Amino acid sequence: MLVDQKEILKDKLKEIFGYDQFRGNQEAIIQNILDKKNTFVIMPTGAGKSLCYQLPALVQAGTAIVISPLIALMKNQVDQLNAFGINAHFLNSTLSKSEINRVKKETLEGKTKLLYVAPESLTKEDNLDFLHKVHISFVAIDEAHCISEWGHDFRPEYRRIRQIIGQLGNLPVIALTATATPKVQQDIQRNLQMEDADLFKSSFNRKNLYYEIRPKKDIKKQLVRFVSQHKGKSGIVYCLSRKKVEEIAELLRVNGFKAAPYHAGLDSNVRMQNQDAFLNEDCDIIVATIAFGMGIDKPDVRFVVHYDTPKSLEGYYQETGRAGRDGLEGNCLMFYSYNDILKLEKFSKDKPVTERDNAKLLLQEMSSYAESSVCRRRQLLHYFGESFDTDCGFCDNCKVPREKYEAENYLLQVLRAVQQTEERFGLNHLVDVIRGSENQYVLSYGHNQLPVYGQGAEETQELWQSVVRQSLLYEFLEKDIENIGTLKLTQRGRDFMAMPYSVTFTRDHDYSTTEEEEEVEKEVPVLKPHDEALVAILKSLRKTIARQKGLPPYVIFQDPSLEEMATFFPTTKDALSHINGVGMGKVAKFGTPFIQAIQQYVEENNIDTIADVVVKSSVNRSKTKIFVIQQIDRKIDLFEIAESQNISMDELLSEIEHICYSGTKLNLDYYLESILDEDQQADIADYFLNAQTDNIRTALEELGDDYTEEELRLMRIKFLSEYAN
Repeated sequence: MLVDQKEILKDKLKEIFGYDQFRGNQEAIIQNILDKKNTFVIMPTGAGKSLCYQLPALVQAGTAIVISPLIALMKNQVDQLNAFGINAHFLNSTLSKSEINRVKKETLEGKTKLLYVAPESLTKEDNLDFLHKVHISFVAIDEAHCISEWGHDFRPEYRRIRQIIGQLGNLPVIALTATATPKVQQDIQRNLQMEDADLFKSSFNRKNLYYEIRPKKDIKKQLVRFVSQHKGKSGIVYCLSRKKVEEIAELLRVNGFKAAPYHAGLDSNVRMQNQDAFLNEDCDIIVATIAFGMGIDKPDVRFVVHYDTPKSLEGYYQETGRAGRDGLEGNCLMFYSYNDILKLEKFSKDKPVTERDNAKLLLQEMSSYAESSVCRRRQLLHYFGESFDTDCGFCDNCKVPREKYEAENYLLQVLRAVQQTEERFGLNHLVDVIRGSENQYVLSYGHNQLPVYGQGAEETQELWQSVVRQSLLYEFLEKDIENIGTLKLTQRGRDFMAMPYSVTFTRDHDYSTTEEEEEVEKEVPVLKPHDEALVAILKSLRKTIARQKGLPPYVIFQDPSLEEMATFFPTTKDALSHINGVGMGKVAKFGTPFIQAIQQYVEENNIDTIADVVVKSSVNRSKTKIFVIQQIDRKIDLFEIAESQNISMDELLSEIEHICYSGTKLNLDYYLESILDEDQQADIADYFLNAQTDNIRTALEELGDDYTEEELRLMRIKFLSEYAN
């Protein structure tokens, strides 16, 4: 890299983003893009992925195209870039025709540096024609794990991206993801034809995150107690269903917390309003569905709670990764019950066989992680193909260690089972062989004839599963990337078989017989010394200024900057400019009131206390709702139901939609069959399956004059009942 180019990048980094130094691989990644090379970036949430394509887009000619799957994330990133004075736009289904024309005009004029595009928008012919005329600097594919059918968030439209980019010319591509196991990494590179791309893989270790799992016992009481310990801080609570999201948001509200729901069943305006309230600190807690993801880029989220068990470790890691993105405090709490795993398995029952088997494997990994008593960080890093040789000391399993046992003979039996079955099988089959199962699968391979067969019959299935998992974790075994679910011996495993030695394993948690003391909260150490009272004053000031400017508060100054101010007490413009994340531009723009507040604070010392919270509940049942559900169950014509309640068809549909969005499954097939044939239903269902939004106005624009608003609303209810409830 030329010295002057290095300096230009450093200057831009400070001038625009307020940072003195690049983090990790950022500088090398940016240079790789500037050198027009294909680049594959695997970097954990909060490590600065966005900067890797935003900065090179600013320092070279043309427009960078950023392909992103989440409308909310596009809006959030574009808002931030615009606040920095950067001309960025998005192109997706939320824009009106006049807004689309304005975006295209500015892009063709060369004013737009970054254009965010949904993958579905890329496939539209008029958008492709438009992009052919644009001077494109490079293409960035965000959330690249969506390409892989082995990933946790597979989207079929992502598989077409390579073909579409090819139509736009020989453009450099940067693919980025925060969650890629070795198998997913391989699948992404193959699909994008980027096997020869330069790979930049950062550590998945988020040192500031505290991981904890608790059993689902007195869960509402536990949740309120936990949130009260973090009162006034930003947090996210993930739930499995829309109905649960509404219920928990209401539970938190009646207990005195500023909480709002976020799920796909809400009107898009309400969703956006709730998200903006969260970003602008008018709401402390967002309660959201796991399935739809939020796509927010908020650096000061202090806790992430999983009220229900996630569908995969990738999803869990990505969602917990929304905590502490600024490098400060981040508490990650998950409530676990095996019943959640069984519920999630039922959701997959109608999927194609391969997809169903893959979903089951992901759930097994999730269950293993929750029940294991091994260091949480060690497990997560191993899952993503990263070695971590010591326990972290900063998770529940490290803080409260479980019983250990001598595992030499157990390990030997597992390794022999892998060897004698020729390294062609997975965990469950190996356990069946060791325990002497007579199931058809074991007998059909003749594995009942092996020396290891039945050698562990006296021990439980759970113990042997735990031994296999810990054998993987401590690298006596490894996963076969080419054959998903298959386990192979490592060299370490072969050496152990040749010369066994003492090995200590840990007994798993048994959440079926929960002890009360496991509910006791662990204190998490404070990461930095700073004056909490001053931080509170500065945050309040930031919020006021943000409201005046119409910006999210963290665009003014991020939390690490405020906490550094509360450590070093800068009282001049020069001193403030030396605070990390504060450029001279920001000092000139926002600095004066902060300097004044710090000067006034010198003599002050305020301490806040948190009052105990009593768990209250809120119940609201609608007689109309119950009547409508009963009538639909009896297959009564919808016009008759509306007439009997003295309401219009439009009002009835609104009531049915409300019932559906609350999580109740409704079967309207009997009525739909009378107004739409099979092909028409399939056509509309296919649209909702691939659309970025469930907005009816957008659906009407997309599907033309073939369907009425009523037909589309009814099909949306059917679709949501089948896929979301």
